[in-house]
Amino acid sequence: MANEQIQVLNALDVAKTQWYHFTAIIIAGMGFFTDAYDLFCISLVTKLLGRIYYHVDGAEKPGTLPPNVSAAVNGVAFVGTLSGQLFFGWLGDKMGRKKVYGMTLMLMVISSVASGLSFGHDAKTVMATLCFFRFWLGFGIGGDYPLSATIMSEYANKKTRGAFIAAVFAMQGFGILAGGIFAIIISVAFKARFEAPAYEVDAFASTVPQADYVWRIILMVGALPAALTYYWRLKMPETARYTALVAKNMEQAAADMSRVMQVKIEADPQKEENQTKSYGLFSKEFFSRHGLHLLGTTTTWFLLDIAFYSQNLFQKDIFTAIGWIPAAKTMNALEEVYRIGRAQTLIALCSTVPGYWFTVAFIDTIGRFTIQLMGFFFMTVFMFALAIPYEHWTHKDNRIGFVVMYSLTFFFANFGPNATTFVVPAEIFPARFRSTCHGISSASGKLGAMVGAFGFLYLAQNQEKSKTDAGYPPGIGVRNSLLVLGFVNILGFLFTFLVPEAKGKSLEEISGEKEEEVETKV
Repeated sequence: MANEQIQVLNALDVAKTQWYHFTAIIIAGMGFFTDAYDLFCISLVTKLLGRIYYHVDGAEKPGTLPPNVSAAVNGVAFVGTLSGQLFFGWLGDKMGRKKVYGMTLMLMVISSVASGLSFGHDAKTVMATLCFFRFWLGFGIGGDYPLSATIMSEYANKKTRGAFIAAVFAMQGFGILAGGIFAIIISVAFKARFEAPAYEVDAFASTVPQADYVWRIILMVGALPAALTYYWRLKMPETARYTALVAKNMEQAAADMSRVMQVKIEADPQKEENQTKSYGLFSKEFFSRHGLHLLGTTTTWFLLDIAFYSQNLFQKDIFTAIGWIPAAKTMNALEEVYRIGRAQTLIALCSTVPGYWFTVAFIDTIGRFTIQLMGFFFMTVFMFALAIPYEHWTHKDNRIGFVVMYSLTFFFANFGPNATTFVVPAEIFPARFRSTCHGISSASGKLGAMVGAFGFLYLAQNQEKSKTDAGYPPGIGVRNSLLVLGFVNILGFLFTFLVPEAKGKSLEEISGEKEEEVETKV
């Protein structure tokens, strides 16, 4: 009976690549496009928020967000994301992937618009409402992680499953790129419309009243791609693996697969009677079978996100420290948004996006394990290469070299653990725990992102002040942060050895469900 049940699901494993695969990639991928845009667009506008709400009349330089406010604005979405990953990951296993898939998208749409409409009578209340709405934005984004990964893994065939899941995640690169491009467009449009030549004289005070619209528009535009895919998410059928292995409805699983694959698949009603050996998520048997796997996926994702999100959120500070972005007092507010957007766009175009798609191209050839080890290794190499001779890179003649080396850390993050940590948890756990375990793994990653967002911002700023006061060159806090991130990547390399390779295996084979069914039959 067990082998017969596997034969039903085998239709998905051996299916040729069809249009429904690409449709699923687009529908799930647009969620990740939105996720990335919404999470990373905040780094484009934080300096503008400081100019608008924290400028002191008569000050010698533009206003900046206080460290605690900056950490909250940058990091609160990660708190929401972590919560959403745990909650919706669990809910996806209890209610089914499809039933909660639309909820996450609608929450993202509403919260994106609300973030741009943040209100208040002073700076504190505006920042408080912004943080409130970005928490709920993160909550919706968090749900998208386990659900999109699980749905794509359960729809895919085993030959190209890694590429399909990685392609969904690769849409994150386009979201980061879109954020930078839109920031360039909106800042140029407002500069042309509202700036007066007089503002160029007193650059740091040149924050035109209309600049308050810029950050709001940038945040609200994130609702558009999510809203456009909402209808198609509702039309997706439940995955056959959830219906067959968790809901135990083989007839419905066969009907759904027949509709999706446009072929007739018959189901033997007797197969519904098959019951696999059952054990709970927190049982001794689960930890015996999958405990080390879960430890591997959580620790590697945690360590990766400390480095990855620190780099993304604070690349504007790094580029300022080496002089690639001029000092704030030498340019007006809209020019600063333009330059930060240009820097993010160049990094995304030259390294982030290509890195994701290199993973898509090679993950089913060289495997998840090799790509993850390689990524952590080269991230370590390039971070140490930047940090150890840091004073060399800050010289104006070497800034391009710094940007190239810095870009390579992004390339190997994405052609490496940033993609594989997303793919693997969707493959190696049983169907009844798959969404939950992916949610736990991704939540661990967001905990790492919070360490990066809160910890490294505070570390870099406070070290910068103390070292500069003591006579050290500017950017020393950035250097020390890069050194710490290099050691974090070494730990990620070591913990990768706890994660199994899933290349070329069916989900039931790699998760052990095939063995459970055989044991039950015996």
